[in-house]
Amino acid sequence: MSLTPQWLDELRTRVSLSALIGRSVRVQKAGREFKACCPFHNEKSPSFTINDEKGFYHCFGCGAHGDAIRWMTDHQGLPFLDAVKELAAQAGMEVPAPDPRAARRAEEQKSLHDVMAAAQDFFVKSLAEDQGAQARAYLASRGFPAATVRDFGFGYAPDSRTALKEALSQFPEGMLIEAGLRIVVEGRDPYDRFRGRLMLPICDPRGRVIAFGGRILDKTKTDAPKYLNSPDTPLFDKGRTVYNLHRASPASRQSGRVVVVEGYMDVVALAAAGISEAVAPLGTALTEDQIERLWRMTETPVLCFDGDAAGQRAAARAIVRALPLLRPGHSLRIAVLPAGLDPDDLIKQRGTAAMEDVLAAARPMAQVLWDIERAAAPLATPEDKAGLKARLMAHVDTIGDGDIKALYRRELLDRFGELAYPQRERPAFQPTPRGVPGNRKGPWQPPAPPLSAANTARMQAVGERRSLLAAVLAGLIAQPRELARHAEALARLEVGDAGLAALRDGLVDMIHGGSRSAPQPLETSEVLPILTKRGLRAPTADDYAGMRFGFLGGKGADAAEELAEAVELLTGLPAVEAALAQATRRHEAEFSDETFAEQQRLLQRRLALLARLGQMGRTRAGLG
Repeated sequence: MSLTPQWLDELRTRVSLSALIGRSVRVQKAGREFKACCPFHNEKSPSFTINDEKGFYHCFGCGAHGDAIRWMTDHQGLPFLDAVKELAAQAGMEVPAPDPRAARRAEEQKSLHDVMAAAQDFFVKSLAEDQGAQARAYLASRGFPAATVRDFGFGYAPDSRTALKEALSQFPEGMLIEAGLRIVVEGRDPYDRFRGRLMLPICDPRGRVIAFGGRILDKTKTDAPKYLNSPDTPLFDKGRTVYNLHRASPASRQSGRVVVVEGYMDVVALAAAGISEAVAPLGTALTEDQIERLWRMTETPVLCFDGDAAGQRAAARAIVRALPLLRPGHSLRIAVLPAGLDPDDLIKQRGTAAMEDVLAAARPMAQVLWDIERAAAPLATPEDKAGLKARLMAHVDTIGDGDIKALYRRELLDRFGELAYPQRERPAFQPTPRGVPGNRKGPWQPPAPPLSAANTARMQAVGERRSLLAAVLAGLIAQPRELARHAEALARLEVGDAGLAALRDGLVDMIHGGSRSAPQPLETSEVLPILTKRGLRAPTADDYAGMRFGFLGGKGADAAEELAEAVELLTGLPAVEAALAQATRRHEAEFSDETFAEQQRLLQRRLALLARLGQMGRTRAGLG
């Protein structure tokens, strides 16, 4: 019978778990979930929860956890296929007809399971013999208890090209090759893959051996890899397999966590120290499939990395893989070991409590992402800081969930604003024109023409980006159909004022996520209630210095274009000011005609932008 994962997922979706369990247990509604006294152990107060949305039940008392199929097998006592058939009947689904090809594959896999089990027995036996002395000495040097060595199934592969083939002579050599135990090289006889190595079996979630990992023992073989894993086979998919999952699953139900470390020897070290809910990928960065498997065990696994540069890169890769997969309630936390120590070293030097402290200090993904990108390059210049912002926003753009994307954008931009504009101060520079006292070089140059008192006052009021931003946000609330046009520009704008930043983010969220799956035209009557619900208020005339921008009172294409011009000025002013600051520094260092001309050009450009703002601000000054 061919029951694909997709078909089983559809079956679970169609079954109401609370109704199914409610036939045997009295359940009560508790918010978005249901609760009951656990049917798997005696208790007086309910600690058993049922979540229909997520499709699982969980007991916080005994750790029982599962879905509809697991309920039918564990509580009702049905075999797996019988449980599936009964649930399918309730859901109105037809159980797929038997597939001869799938049956043949299942039979072939069963035979390969027999091969792997026989190989495991051989490796364990070899470890106990004289030839396994070096491997036993290595295990003793690691301090692993005998029970740990036995539980994890350590073995030894003799340093021979044919030892395994001879021990498993009851199986055709083709099966040994298909199982990844023998290697075929053109023009040479096949030979054993694992030779002279400490062996560790890799199991599937049911505890069946599907692959092996081997650690080299002879340090003189510098050309051989330190660790060697089985290749992908019909039983083993490296990118989908999580090492120690079958042992960690029941342990995680008790502890409520899963710890992901970098290698399987780290897993063994943690288990020896009493931390049994540890797992590891298999020589590669954590994959999307492995992340999904971990989320079935707990919503926030803890990833533990070494404190060196390699560990930092591994953490970055894991975050990049996880960002597109994020969904409400599901994330990762990142723990970092002290520099130069792996889990085994830390436990031996400082004890299990030190390891627990490291895990307890695990940080959210957003914080680690910020720390990684902030440390990735120098931040000495405006361009450096702009590069940091661009990298952060590129990560945010990969997030699939709209709500999470908007929240990440806001948090990372807030952090960036604190770094780039700690007090929201503009660069203070007063270029000294040539020819005035204190200027020793160059011919006399006339200063910039003076501005009228009215224009000066108007520019002082409007020139501050805070006032302009407040006016632009008020204009967008009045013309919400323009939000989609300007959301991206506003999202990348630095905002130091907390109130305006929150309002900006609230408006941007309406386009980039929030409760809408895709951008839709909005009306003012829709926008204001949403803002009020979020505790936000629309700007008033006081927020933009009382200036009467035309786009605040007008409608139609003219008002929309003036609003667009205001947005361009709002985003263009910082760029001009940054360039002016750089030109001023260059002029002070070189003091040449060219640097002076560039400084004056940018100064005049800035004054022109401010003057345009003044004109926009008085276009309707006579009204009302």
